[in-house]
Amino acid sequence: MKGDALDPKALIAEAYRIEGISLEECRTIFLDWALSLPEGADPRAALDRLLARHGTPGHPMTQVMTEGRAVALPRRRGGRAARRL
Repeated sequence: MKGDALDPKALIAEAYRIEGISLEECRTIFLDWALSLPEGADPRAALDRLLARHGTPGHPMTQVMTEGRAVALPRRRGGRAARRL
């Protein structure tokens, strides 16, 4: 299955097609999706659009993406600030 700019590997779309998928499996798929985002991509905007496209109430992937949307993403600190304790 071919994906698009929001879901290049079609991981999210496929998760919604798997009958009986567990919350833990959805978390694993979500992590793979997040790690495959291109550098500089806005994950929150992508999640908003994916939830609008696929978000089925009661589905574990919807729960995982909603939780992922709410979590503050850490930012990498470079230079001197990164080396300070």
